[in-house]
Amino acid sequence: MPGKTAPFPVTPELTAIAIAYRNPDLSLIADDVMPRTRPVGTREFRYTVYDLSSFKRPDTRVGRRGQPNQVSFGATEETAAVLDYGLDDPIPQTDLDQASRMGRNLLGESTEYIMNLIKLDREARVAEMVQDTANYGTGCTSTLSGTNQWSDAASTPLTALLEAMEVPFMRPNTMVISQAVWAKLRVHPQIVKSVYPLSGEGVVTRQQLADLLEIQNIFIGSSRIDNTRKGQKPSLVQTWGKHCALLYLDRTATTSRGVTWGMTVPYGTAIAGSRPDPDIGLYGGQIVRAGESLKELVTARDAGYLFRNCVA
Repeated sequence: MPGKTAPFPVTPELTAIAIAYRNPDLSLIADDVMPRTRPVGTREFRYTVYDLSSFKRPDTRVGRRGQPNQVSFGATEETAAVLDYGLDDPIPQTDLDQASRMGRNLLGESTEYIMNLIKLDREARVAEMVQDTANYGTGCTSTLSGTNQWSDAASTPLTALLEAMEVPFMRPNTMVISQAVWAKLRVHPQIVKSVYPLSGEGVVTRQQLADLLEIQNIFIGSSRIDNTRKGQKPSLVQTWGKHCALLYLDRTATTSRGVTWGMTVPYGTAIAGSRPDPDIGLYGGQIVRAGESLKELVTARDAGYLFRNCVA
């Protein structure tokens, strides 16, 4: 966290709103897919990266007068630094005065609005990392096409998923899919028949598919985002695309211990504040700023499996 002498004033009231803000009507899964660790105390930090050599069998036998061998993981340490993410929202003084007469806290509302956008941007960043084949080990990705895509009734998604579950060095406990993929999986003939063998008809629930795969969680990304540049015609696309990831996630993992496909390392908490700005409109106003400092990391590429282009 920046010191108290930082030029932009951070206020406790707005910071509390920034920390607590959650939009109950917006389904975001970034914090589930890349869980946050305990905050680090410095902007630059070291973290552990695990690969296949991390799982060599240790010699745990201790002689009657000997000493136990020391824990030694075949992992490497790397250095990373947190990045800052934030936005400003200029509010004219006339708007502030009118809101005050109506009993509204416009600075607080602005903080919530900014945090909503910041969380949506984080959702897009995490989705890009999950969908990037470079973040998976050798043999841990597949690109589907034609009749192999799960939108084709003749495909066998359950078979493909069960086989893929056995490829990573840690059996995945989490599935991450987009709403587009889930819409096809939940009515796919092979999966429906596995759940309803007598009728072969119905709609599969998230829990029923999780039971079939013997995994703990299925996270479905349903958000949409406009990636066009300023001045271009807006075009909304699904943040989580048409892909499916199988990941092993350990929510107790830290930067130094614990194998997990990915994590988010925060620096302090979210912050927010405001300052006067005489250049907003005729009467001036207030600039509200909110944001957070963190780093998203993939720490075990071989602990996940990615299917790309799952549906047409």
